[in-house]
Amino acid sequence: MTTTRTMVTQESTPKERRDRPYRTRGSADIMKPSLGGLIGKYALLIGVLAIMVFPFLWQMSTSFKGAAENIYDFPPSLIPSAPTLDNYAEVFRTIPVLDYAWHSLLVGVGTVLTNVVFATIGGYALGTMKFRGKWIVLAIFFSTLLLPGEVTLTSQYLTVKSLGLANTLWGVFLPGAIAAINVLLMMAACRMIPPDTLDAATIDGANTMQRLRHIVWPNVRGMVSVVALFAFIGAWDDFLWPLVVLSDPANYTLTVGMQYLSSNFAANPRVIAAGTMIALVPIILLFAVLQRQFFKGVEEGSVKG
Repeated sequence: MTTTRTMVTQESTPKERRDRPYRTRGSADIMKPSLGGLIGKYALLIGVLAIMVFPFLWQMSTSFKGAAENIYDFPPSLIPSAPTLDNYAEVFRTIPVLDYAWHSLLVGVGTVLTNVVFATIGGYALGTMKFRGKWIVLAIFFSTLLLPGEVTLTSQYLTVKSLGLANTLWGVFLPGAIAAINVLLMMAACRMIPPDTLDAATIDGANTMQRLRHIVWPNVRGMVSVVALFAFIGAWDDFLWPLVVLSDPANYTLTVGMQYLSSNFAANPRVIAAGTMIALVPIILLFAVLQRQFFKGVEEGSVKG
């Protein structure tokens, strides 16, 4: 009897209860969802996917449909009965697509480079260094996120005009050269680096640039890919600011040049859909190539060995 009581007491010690597998009744329901829950989860995912993807599929289908097909059928037909590329050819005949795409590419690549460089340097300073007025600087960065872009549109245009950059691609590029959100993202990534690692490098004689190159950069490359992707998409898709600062059609970016389709082909949404797909293709390809680095950058935050 004493032995049995001792065995029960030993089995009930907190350490052994913590070390042994959790096999109490009902634990399987927590680890494995029921059939109804599984069906509901996938039904919800399919519903969200349909809401997000269907407009894109309908737009793509419309761009391949000829004039004889009704694009407003219900339920909608996503597979054209007679696919044609005439709508895409009409887009290229109406506007210089390649020239406008080149302008957008120049602005996008420049925006990526400056955001990666300046956001990394600023994020390193805010995330790892201690200096007087740091919280004031952070408050300024956060306050800029509360203001919509339309609030600063007039001041940005007056600044660009005073610099003599109105109606130029430099004027389109300059306001987006560095974004506050990208600096804050890099700050969060730099804060995940253990201070002891940076202190050890300082003791070994490493200067700021050496710490950035050999310690910070290898551990924030994932977040850099996130910043680069966001910066390029923002520059490529921007419509309002290029529309304001550019007045010469020869300098238009792709998104601004596509407005001609809406004005000249308002009665033919097929051509407008084709122009929209042309503008979306580079973004889709870029994300398809960088999606692994993108999600890796969102998840990572520790120092690599």
